[in-house]
Amino acid sequence: MGIGSSSSSALTISTPNPTTLFPHKSNSALSTLNPTTHNNYYYNIPQNLLLKKPTIKTMNNQSSSSSISPLKCGEVEVRETQDGNTTIPISDVLNLKSDLLQKLVYEALVWSSLHGLVVGHKSVQRSGSVPGVGMVHAPFALLPMSFPQSHWKQACELTPIFNELVDRVSLDGKFLQDSLSRTKKVDAFTSRLLDIHSKMLEINKKEEIRLGLHRSDYMLDAQTKELLQIELNTISSSFPGLSCLVTKLHRNLLHHYGELLGLNFKRVPENTAVSQFAEALALAWKEYNNPRAVVVIVVQTEEHNMYDQHWLSEALKEKYPFIFILFFCGSCASLYIFLNFVIHMTGGQAVAVIYFRAGYAPNDYPSESEWRARLLMEQSLAVKCPSISYHLAGTKKIQQELAKPGVLESRFLENKDDIAKLRKCFAGLWSLDDSNAMKDAIERPELFVLKPQREGGGNNIYGNDVSETLLKLQKERSEELSAYILMQRIFPTSAPAFLVREGICHQDHAISELGIYGAKRRSSLMTKAVT
Repeated sequence: MGIGSSSSSALTISTPNPTTLFPHKSNSALSTLNPTTHNNYYYNIPQNLLLKKPTIKTMNNQSSSSSISPLKCGEVEVRETQDGNTTIPISDVLNLKSDLLQKLVYEALVWSSLHGLVVGHKSVQRSGSVPGVGMVHAPFALLPMSFPQSHWKQACELTPIFNELVDRVSLDGKFLQDSLSRTKKVDAFTSRLLDIHSKMLEINKKEEIRLGLHRSDYMLDAQTKELLQIELNTISSSFPGLSCLVTKLHRNLLHHYGELLGLNFKRVPENTAVSQFAEALALAWKEYNNPRAVVVIVVQTEEHNMYDQHWLSEALKEKYPFIFILFFCGSCASLYIFLNFVIHMTGGQAVAVIYFRAGYAPNDYPSESEWRARLLMEQSLAVKCPSISYHLAGTKKIQQELAKPGVLESRFLENKDDIAKLRKCFAGLWSLDDSNAMKDAIERPELFVLKPQREGGGNNIYGNDVSETLLKLQKERSEELSAYILMQRIFPTSAPAFLVREGICHQDHAISELGIYGAKRRSSLMTKAVT
């Protein structure tokens, strides 16, 4: 994951020799690039703040050094560095000179390889299970995408409010059960999660220490210029490690080539997501108050994004070397629980914190053993990240229910300013019980997205498939309608970009999601929020 674009042309790298990086252009379609996946997280930079105040020359030889203004239609802009070299305007990055582009891509690939900006290649056997096997650089945008500073700040300011909202929703068991009751009838996976949640309600299980590591994703709507939330991830929020490396990659490239590109590396915000996540896990471990207990990271048996997870574990070990970390694939056979509800691994280690980087999809539970393991974890005194209630609070249906008029005010939040800030970023969300929304989506499917109750990306329905799916379910009078929600489709502005995947640099226009990471720890003693 990491790149979103539509296809037009590609530049192919045929050899690591930097003199022959771009031998020719081709018109191959970029069918492997998913337009719904994430591009840049937490490292977008505002276009209007990219440059220092250089001398700006236009074709009519007028110049100014006092301000930067938009060019008039038809004018050609030329910038010069202090040593007289011509720079490239950010709005014209696709016209980079070939030799400069070759250098940028080659150095980015070298940097990525040396610094661990890597994933396991899916075509290589064991690349998702054995570290070091079949590594390839992670997909990345060669240069940072521009983003208005005001909207970036807005997203950051929303993070503690959303963290607090998730915590309060998690404590309202009736709201979670009632909101998902119809979904439970048609979605076996959600039903199993709700069954575990019901068991915790029956025994009045209280989470004395609650920990959430979240990522809230946004797009900037081109027509309204509003920042709108796509979703809030409460389980397995990915890329805190690799996104930090992409930030460092961009800063490194701009440090060396910024003047030629007309970009100031200091305008790329620092990304501390991985260290903040590590700090939150360490604080939860400390509050558990057992120095011999371990942190368990629950992972998938085949995980090609394992290095993102290992960057987090390394950040935790580097700063807190006394914390022992185990990776665990979810089988009940590896767990047992004492009568005092302290959970142990088969090696005898007590578990203080359980951090889920798996468990969000049906494929993560291939047998009853995995479901029994999840139940044991929820019954235990270990800190769960997330707990079953935090997990459910991040589902699509709950997102839609929270957007209903009056729900935030009547059940969860008191601060009117906070409520207004949240509502401002809500996109249109509808239950399929809404006949008017259904009718609109069937008639104008291009304006909607049909979303199932699934995490992990790649499950949404777009375009004519929206109306076809709705008509089919409507004709069958299927209860499966309850497994979906409708969402307003957001149309962000595209921007020119160079997208690098598997050593190939694709020249295209791309759209970005802005993902803001946030951590929240709450206990009976104290609350700690990290943004």
